[in-house]
Amino acid sequence: MAQREAALRLDGQWDLIRSGEAGGVDPGERARLLEELIAALRGPAGEDPECGARLGLRLGDLAALRFAAGDRAGALAAVEEALVHARRAAAHSPEFARWYARALINHGVWLAWPLSDGRRLPRYPLGMAGEEAPGPMERAAGERARDRTREAVDVWLGLDPHLLVNRRGLAQAKVFLGDRLAELGHTREAVAWAVAAEQDFRALAAAPAPDGEGDRFADAREVTDAAEEAVEALAHLSRQLELRLRQLSFGSLAALRAEGLLPERLLPRAVLAARIQGIDAAETAERLRLDAATVAALLRGASWRAVWRIEVRGADGLWVVQGHPWRGAAEVTNRTAEDVGRELLADFLDSPDNPGPAAQWRVHVWWHTEGDPAGARFRLMRGPGATAPGTPS
Repeated sequence: MAQREAALRLDGQWDLIRSGEAGGVDPGERARLLEELIAALRGPAGEDPECGARLGLRLGDLAALRFAAGDRAGALAAVEEALVHARRAAAHSPEFARWYARALINHGVWLAWPLSDGRRLPRYPLGMAGEEAPGPMERAAGERARDRTREAVDVWLGLDPHLLVNRRGLAQAKVFLGDRLAELGHTREAVAWAVAAEQDFRALAAAPAPDGEGDRFADAREVTDAAEEAVEALAHLSRQLELRLRQLSFGSLAALRAEGLLPERLLPRAVLAARIQGIDAAETAERLRLDAATVAALLRGASWRAVWRIEVRGADGLWVVQGHPWRGAAEVTNRTAEDVGRELLADFLDSPDNPGPAAQWRVHVWWHTEGDPAGARFRLMRGPGATAPGTPS
């Protein structure tokens, strides 16, 4: 009992330091106290659920410090141990279950770190379907990250859905699961989870203030915090969905629409995507469940940024990017990616830069941003040995 009480007192001190309420504490002292606290909690953790849950939290804090210092391997080792203790404690209290769910999400973030770039956008948005794909170790880590995040979603789903804290946690977990899926190239699934999260956050933003004894929200401040957080999350999700829609085939967009997972505000973007991919207006209207006049009106005013690149294969077998105007971008209206690509093809063939019939060369046209060649909305290769010459993607 004395060991438990001493450990919990230390934990209270650490909580004040961690939150900044204890004033300035130098990093060395913080690290020393955290190590001391973890050692103190280990003893009673096996028998006492609260000590076990707090040990999981503090190992998570240690993991965060290690990750910030660049020690990803050490961070992952700490969070793996944290999950063991957090999992055992989760069955004893909804609060401990919430701590466990957050630890699962953090583990997923750290596992998947190499799959994202400096802006936290997927480094390999097409997954294994791209020409630039993650290596086997990165792929395996990403799959573990996805599975951990799915576990977190399941934990939140098992908690009381009437409590605001649980609804917030579930909405956040859906965002993270969408991110993990996007990193593996599962863009359609990622969009579906992002849309589900968006619906949850819209409900949180509109949550009423507490009114009467029967209200289950903790207080008005919690509702206000949830609403503010929801507004920020919705802005983030809006950006993510805009990016991800550019990578989807029209078939995937139509399937999302049929499943009720394509919000109304994104339908103009879906109509534009169909036009870029060369889908005729009648099919677009039918599969997106819009009338023909609406589709025609949307297309009249819809422009998109076409980004192109022409490359010629050198004697060493490497592709050499050509200079202006064969690498560039422009806003175009009511034209397909193939229209843009064919015009480039004709201009290049008539130019002095044409390398002749003995050379191999290729053209790619992307929507908005240059990226993986496999993600181009139009691609074409010409020359000896070219695969399917003259065939658009």
